[in-house]
Amino acid sequence: MIIGVPKEIKNHEYRVGMVSASVRELTARNHTVFVQSGAGNGIGFGDADYRAAGADILASAAEVFAKAEMSVKVKEP
Repeated sequence: MIIGVPKEIKNHEYRVGMVSASVRELTARNHTVFVQSGAGNGIGFGDADYRAAGADILASAAEVFAKAEMSVKVKEP
């Protein structure tokens, strides 16, 4: 499966749909994960963390949505 993780755009929203450990679990099972650049910055995960876990980093949310079969986002409680 091809999974996309876009950066959240809501004001003061710092959460992200997946942390790098989640990406590692999925890529280890032969899934492809695309993460928007900067998606994890608010929680201390940089692009390098996601890249090291096996994700491909894309510049924009539009690119993530265009490539993904499933998107993982955050919904407020």
